[in-house]
Amino acid sequence: MKNREVVLYIAQSLDGFIAREDGDIAWLDMVAIDGEDYGYGEFLKSVDTVVLGRKTYEKVKSISTEPPYFGKKVYVLTKDTDKNADDVIYCNDVLKLFKDLKATDGGRIFIDGGSETVRNLRDIDMIDQYVISIIPVMIGRGIRLFGDLEESVTSRVKLVSCSQFKSGLVQLEYVKA
Repeated sequence: MKNREVVLYIAQSLDGFIAREDGDIAWLDMVAIDGEDYGYGEFLKSVDTVVLGRKTYEKVKSISTEPPYFGKKVYVLTKDTDKNADDVIYCNDVLKLFKDLKATDGGRIFIDGGSETVRNLRDIDMIDQYVISIIPVMIGRGIRLFGDLEESVTSRVKLVSCSQFKSGLVQLEYVKA
């Protein structure tokens, strides 16, 4: 299955933030009801590779007692590639990484968080699908999903699905147009 699908699967607050200014994401728990995972578990079954920024990786490690993304190949985007870890590969050449990943056999590639990572991948048109869950919480200030844009970006996506849940969460799914 060459030319693997790159999927951004992420949540944001109603007012457009993925984290508070200090990186706190505890507000994400506000919609956890009756064990609903909003399709995340099923999505993870289709993924064999995870790519995330260093800050997001460090945040996930700090809040998880289990190894993050157990059983998946994990790439951490960072300028500091001298780090060594037995469960992740650190890299700094985003374009080369994605060209290599998309040219190899495997499942979907999951992009997890971080506005810098998302912005960089959006700018090089590497994201094939956006699954964005809007959580009905306003946090006021924080880190925006796509960061601050210098100029308008012409939509290169089309809406293929919109799901609503009893918690008030709305999940939007877009694909490249």
